[in-house]
Amino acid sequence: MSGYLFSRIIQSLLVLLVMSFVIYSLIGLMPGDPIDLMISADPYMTPADAAHLRSLYGLDLPVYERYWNWFVAALGGDFGYSRLYNQPVAQVLLPALANSIQLLVLALLISISVAVPAGVLAAYKQRSILDYSVNLFAFAGISIPQFWLGLMLIMLFAVVLGWLPAGGIASDGASIGEQLRYLALPAITLTMTSIGSHARYVRSAMLEVLRQDYIRTARAKGASATRVIWRHGLKNALIPFVTVLALDFGFLFSGALIVETIFAWPGMGRLIFDAIMGNDYNLALLALMLATTLVLTGNLLADLCYAWLDPRIKLGDRP
Repeated sequence: MSGYLFSRIIQSLLVLLVMSFVIYSLIGLMPGDPIDLMISADPYMTPADAAHLRSLYGLDLPVYERYWNWFVAALGGDFGYSRLYNQPVAQVLLPALANSIQLLVLALLISISVAVPAGVLAAYKQRSILDYSVNLFAFAGISIPQFWLGLMLIMLFAVVLGWLPAGGIASDGASIGEQLRYLALPAITLTMTSIGSHARYVRSAMLEVLRQDYIRTARAKGASATRVIWRHGLKNALIPFVTVLALDFGFLFSGALIVETIFAWPGMGRLIFDAIMGNDYNLALLALMLATTLVLTGNLLADLCYAWLDPRIKLGDRP
């Protein structure tokens, strides 16, 4: 196991190294740079001033030289300053990451706690009213656009009923109840749009497992339906579902742009979008690198879960 983990860590570091250069190069190829934005904001800036600033910040160097300078500084813990926020990049990124963790982990936990039992029961009661109801709810959740659902929730709970705030985040030092009030609408939106696909994946995997020989053997030995489903069936059905969760892990921290924009939630998705649109090189690069790291971490956790769910899977074994 230790050898496998060491190998995966080395592979992940190599992937991050390659991705850092690719992301840096793509950002560098974008039209315009921070100096162009400064020129548009200051009509008195001369071409000589602009050339001096580009030389001062190293923007006149080739991409590979700029990347090397950034990489050397990053190894020492210096990721540069954010042009948009005029702060060190880490100080801007960490609060956004904390906000995303609050929102997206809550939505993911709620989705799993509802989707797994619903998918299992739908598979066990195949072609029943329960199965059709779960499928209808799942297809509705998959089909409803996030922006429309978010706007409808705001209209109902914030405008009409006045129970919940329409957007924003709780102030520092707010009580847990106040924080949950601000979390409610964006978390419900993310949960409703992800729970359907999760329930469908669990149902499909459970249907395949219930046809296996060891399930029939357990039933022939007199095992109760509860034991057959939740102990023998579910553990094996979760293996493909874990793969889906691993793919969602990185997306959740970088791809919730629509929900974060609708509810004015200062998370990672909105931060990445603002950094790219504002040509904030340092902030965009580190945020995208963090998203890549989360994807790699999700894949590693998925592999570890495979070995835990199925003892036949031995990590690091060679044929």
